[in-house]
Amino acid sequence: MKNRCLCVLLFAGLFISVAVAAETAQKAPEPWMIPVTDVPGLPRVLMLGDSISAGYHVPVRTRLAGKANVHRPAENCAESANGVKKIDRWLGDGKWDMVHFNFGLHDLKYLDEKGAYVPPEKGKQVALLPEYEKNLRLIVARLKKTGARLIFATTTPVPSQSNARVENDDLRYNEVAVRVMKELGVALDDLHAVAQRQQAKIQLPHNVHFTPEGYEILADSVVRSILKK
Repeated sequence: MKNRCLCVLLFAGLFISVAVAAETAQKAPEPWMIPVTDVPGLPRVLMLGDSISAGYHVPVRTRLAGKANVHRPAENCAESANGVKKIDRWLGDGKWDMVHFNFGLHDLKYLDEKGAYVPPEKGKQVALLPEYEKNLRLIVARLKKTGARLIFATTTPVPSQSNARVENDDLRYNEVAVRVMKELGVALDDLHAVAQRQQAKIQLPHNVHFTPEGYEILADSVVRSILKK
C-alpha cells in the first residue's frame, strides 16, 4: 500500500510538472516579441507593422546585427487607426534614427459588428480610403517630429479567397499610401512589388501570409531600404 501511494504521488507530481511546462511553453514570447538590448554607438531602427512585419522582423534584425539596433513593439500594430492611437507609446522616450512602417492589411479587412472576421458581403471594411489617408497623414506627422528617416513599406498582395479581404484591394490602398508618402517626402520600400514577383512561390495559398522563404525575401528588401544612403 505504501509503495502504491508513493507511485500515485510520483505520477501526480510528474503530471503537474508536465502541465506546468506546457503552460510555460505556451506563454513563451515569439522571437520577434523579445526586447532588444542596444549596442552602444549603433543607429536605432524602429519597425512598425502587422503580422507580415513580424514575420520578416527577426531576419532583418539578424542581417543588421552589428550595423543597427532593430526594435519593434511586442504586438501586432494592426490598422492605421491603432497606429494613431498608440504611436506615442511605440516611440517611447528614446531617439530613433530610422522608422520603417506599414499599415494597410488590417485597414482593408472586413469585420462584423462584434469585430469578427467575415466575408465582405457580411461586414464592413475597417477603414475606407479617406480614413486610411487621414490616419497615414497623422502618423507621418508624428513620426516626423522624431527627426528619424522614414520608410513606408507598401502593403503586400491580397490573394483570392483571403479571409475577410477582397483580392487586389491592396492596389487601391497602396495607391493612396504611395501618393501620401511621395507628397510628404517619405521613402518607399516596395514590398508589394517584391512579393508580387514571386507570389505563387512565396505566399501561402488564399492567405496574406508568407512562407519562411517568403519572409526572408521580404527581409532582404527591408534591409536594402534601411541601408540605402
